[in-house]
Amino acid sequence: MLEKQSNVKAWLYLAPAMLLLSVFTFYPLFNAFFLAFLRDYEFLLGSARGFTFLGNFINVINKPDFGIAMKNTAVITFVSVPIAVIVALMISVALNSIKKFQGFLQTVFFLPYVTNAIAIGMAFAFIFHSDYGLLNTMLGWVGIDPINWINLRQAGNADTSWIRAMFALLVYTIWGGLAFKIMVFLSGLQSIDKQYYDAARIDATPKRRVFSKITVPLLSPMIAYITITSFIGAFKAYRTIIGMFGESLRPPGALSKDSLITIVGLVYDSLAHADATGAISEAAAASIILFLIILAFTLIQMQVSKRRVHF
Repeated sequence: MLEKQSNVKAWLYLAPAMLLLSVFTFYPLFNAFFLAFLRDYEFLLGSARGFTFLGNFINVINKPDFGIAMKNTAVITFVSVPIAVIVALMISVALNSIKKFQGFLQTVFFLPYVTNAIAIGMAFAFIFHSDYGLLNTMLGWVGIDPINWINLRQAGNADTSWIRAMFALLVYTIWGGLAFKIMVFLSGLQSIDKQYYDAARIDATPKRRVFSKITVPLLSPMIAYITITSFIGAFKAYRTIIGMFGESLRPPGALSKDSLITIVGLVYDSLAHADATGAISEAAAASIILFLIILAFTLIQMQVSKRRVHF
């Protein structure tokens, strides 16, 4: 009887959260799966011509921007995440060894996490501006000519390329993702029992070996968590591109091949034409493709983590 009452209380406490999750998470998820299989769905009329198995998915894959979106998403994910995790780990270890001003430095590194991503993107767009950007100004101090990073003056101008624009975007993406990673790593470092380091100090163990044999293994649960969540976040990249390049998702005047559109960008592009027949279903299909990609990589990472993570 007592156990039954405890279960009732537990469900009552969970009810508000479950209600919010049902309205804003579960229902949209199931509705997206439903819409993805509707043929010629009319959003304004709420009508469709029956169901289709793979029609909407094929339409998404056949879009001219689909290959570009896959390439951009892959580059952002597999370049920015490893670099960001390694840099965040290095900064965390350095901060953990600093006793004075540690709290102040933690606050400084945490600021990007609580700052609007669009505002930061606009700031980075200014830093990489071709004419008056801070980066080109600093390059001029050492005699390097200004580089046209993200501001194309004429369509097809070879002075700016996809590589330069992607480099600027990756710098922003890596910097913007450091804050949360540093905080997690710092909390993990501060929870490691000091006796391991004391024993290593007595044995005169080199610092590199202490890092590789003590710090990394004991931080492996945090590293796995950060890596998985970072990959998920990188696959959903969109706000960073909007912040730097605006709704066009490309440098001003750039050709279609130089677009920085991602899979999420494809979803929003379809939603922008919601009044067109089948546009909403294609947006839902694109979101499911992204969901399946993220799910596959997450399952792979979890399997790898079982062998590499020390709990």
